[in-house]
Amino acid sequence: MTLCTPARTTTRPEVQRPHSPPGGPRRFRVAGADVSASVAVFLIALPLSLGIALATGAPLQAGLVAAAVGGIVAGRFGGAPLQVSGPAAGLTVVTAELIQRYGWRTTCAITVLAGLSQLALSALRVARSALAVSPAIVHGMLGGIGVTIALAQLHIVLGGTPQSSTVTNATGLPAQLANADAAALLISGLTVAVLLAWPRLPGRIGRRVRAAPAALVSVAGATAVAVVAGLAVPRVDLPSWSSHALPGLPEGPVLGIAAGVLTITLVTSVQSLLSAVAVDKLIAAREDRGLGIPRSDLDRELRGQGAANIVSGALGGLPVAGVAVRSVANVSAGAVSRASTMLHGLWVVLASLLLVPLIDLIPLPALAALVMVVGVQMVSITHIRTVTRHREVVVYAVTLTGVVLVGILEGVALGIAVAVAVSLHRLARTRITREERDGQQLLRVRGQLTFLAVPRLSRALHQVPAGSDVVVELDGSFMDHAAYETLNDWISGHQAHGGTVELAGRSGGRIGEPGSAATQPCCRPWTPWHNHQCGQPEPAEREDPKGPRPSPTRHQLAAGIGTFQRNTAPLVRGELARLAREGQRPSQLFLTCADSRLVTSMITASGPGDLFTVRNVGNLVPLPGEESGDDSVAAAIEYAVEVLRVESITVCGHSGCGAMQALLSAAPDDPLNPPAPPSPLHRWLRHGRPSLERMASRHPVEPRIAGRPPADAVEQLCLTNVVQQLEHLRAYESVARRLADGSLTLQGMYFHVGEAQAYLLTESGGTESRGTEPRATEPDGTESGGTSGPGEAVFVQVPPTVLEPARAS
Repeated sequence: MTLCTPARTTTRPEVQRPHSPPGGPRRFRVAGADVSASVAVFLIALPLSLGIALATGAPLQAGLVAAAVGGIVAGRFGGAPLQVSGPAAGLTVVTAELIQRYGWRTTCAITVLAGLSQLALSALRVARSALAVSPAIVHGMLGGIGVTIALAQLHIVLGGTPQSSTVTNATGLPAQLANADAAALLISGLTVAVLLAWPRLPGRIGRRVRAAPAALVSVAGATAVAVVAGLAVPRVDLPSWSSHALPGLPEGPVLGIAAGVLTITLVTSVQSLLSAVAVDKLIAAREDRGLGIPRSDLDRELRGQGAANIVSGALGGLPVAGVAVRSVANVSAGAVSRASTMLHGLWVVLASLLLVPLIDLIPLPALAALVMVVGVQMVSITHIRTVTRHREVVVYAVTLTGVVLVGILEGVALGIAVAVAVSLHRLARTRITREERDGQQLLRVRGQLTFLAVPRLSRALHQVPAGSDVVVELDGSFMDHAAYETLNDWISGHQAHGGTVELAGRSGGRIGEPGSAATQPCCRPWTPWHNHQCGQPEPAEREDPKGPRPSPTRHQLAAGIGTFQRNTAPLVRGELARLAREGQRPSQLFLTCADSRLVTSMITASGPGDLFTVRNVGNLVPLPGEESGDDSVAAAIEYAVEVLRVESITVCGHSGCGAMQALLSAAPDDPLNPPAPPSPLHRWLRHGRPSLERMASRHPVEPRIAGRPPADAVEQLCLTNVVQQLEHLRAYESVARRLADGSLTLQGMYFHVGEAQAYLLTESGGTESRGTEPRATEPDGTESGGTSGPGEAVFVQVPPTVLEPARAS
């Protein structure tokens, strides 16, 4: 075995996407999954684009332009490869109001200006800040838009014409119902019925036909009925593209146009970014883990949406945003690259040029019914339950009501104001209670201690009898300076009058300046469980250092999990999310003992995804065929070598191993076969018998570690066992095959627990190390115990610089 060199960072190979073949010039290739997904998205986008254009009062061709531009431009330049962009229902109310107030050409110019604003925001790299908006405000905004859309389209469903405001549409419904058009109501009712029933068709046939989009089936069915029955209902009328209206110079008050630009920018940006985040979650949950599709680059996505809005507005199209319905359909259909989004835009272009006669047959009430259902679905029961569970239903309700009654910008502003007020209320809501228990005064503080709570805190503290024993339980994560001064001054005064004060809760048993180390938990970072639990005395302070140790409890486990969620999870969440998408590709199989003192990630400076770790009692590797019914180690070796294709296998032993002690302390006549029926532990330790026999049959120079002889024979057996298990590894067919072709290496490792020092196994000569015994060398590489012959295995101390964490995640 050769000398182990310092750990090197292994670069994982990038997963090649279907359209980016490795090597040679880059050529555009489209996967079959992208083609089928693009067709599915196109069949959904075509009727929705026409319906949204109808709902806004824009030319119907504007919806097709926006769908094509959203697919091609935003799909090509956006940062979310599988997100589908196009005309969004959430923009219907804004666009309709702009068209009514300024006309279509000015609205197109406003769309261009909004696109330029998005480009400016992306240059400032503020896309992430859009995610700071409370989900309750976003869902309330979308819910209010949905209510407005549904009320307006309901008039068209009944054969009438929508009014200019939501209140007018609501108050005019009784008269519209009294004068409903039978033909329009029939077509609309059929569309809604098919739209809702299609995804719920039962049986095997139902599962097959459900692959067709419900939106397409409902509109196609209503069109067929209207044509066959000869119903007199208004239909789509796509004018010639030669007469298509293009944008003109903005005409109107500057402040009004600026407000329109701001509104379009706000709604399109927030909706697109939130949709991109949702698409990332869908990709991560997919069984194929997205085939290496990267997470969304939100600044690039904002830049792509800005470019799409510029092009769409310049070509006379509606505003463009990322849309959830089509994006979900794209991911669910198995898309693997941005080619599916771009192809769907191409299909829209071809349909708008070649299928105009068929599109002109679609009844307008069918499109209105489709958009009305979409509007109703925007008021999501799931979102309402979520905001209720998080106690933000007031924010949701105020935002929704404001959007419906006043407008989008005003409704969002009201929602933000209420959200701030709710947050301030929660910050100021501190519960302070006092009670007497077993002769002690117990003062509980629940919530954040700010200056707003100081009067109540001071009142409760001064009700405590002088000279009494007091326990102050703090359950909060923040204490401002005013509260700190009040509590600290009272503690000093109370103790001066003979009283005692004990702090409990998150203060860690002491109080300090806000944000100082004294306010942090007193647990030592590496050993918070054994001798250094918060509130437990140090070993030197105990009457009996070898006395009973505090046993870990469920509360301690929950506290440890809570600490991880607060402190560590935010730091590793991005890395773990990447590993969840890509799957594990570790570079090493690390086989070590189950001893609780051996923390593999600490002694190897490794992180998530680096090591495939197998732990058992004694770091044993049973010989093939001798597993005695336990194939777990053999299965792990096969999986690591054949499936994960690890580059090396490390067997790591350690000082003071309990399994080696058990081997040495067994009966001399038959150490591994006790007279009684063997227990599971005895049966497992039989796999360590070759190590014991190897040490007993040889009398090598005693191994030394850093120039010092081992404490007893246990250390000799621990060292010998590492060498023996490496020999057992060579007996596995998969390992031998990889060793022969040079794609796998074996190495031994020994960790001295008391010294916190790692040693790597190497050879003292150039021959095969099979059948040799372990020796040791000094840190400079010189041998410390006699002269070693060719091929003898040696444990070499690793310099401290090698142990410094050097990996780049």
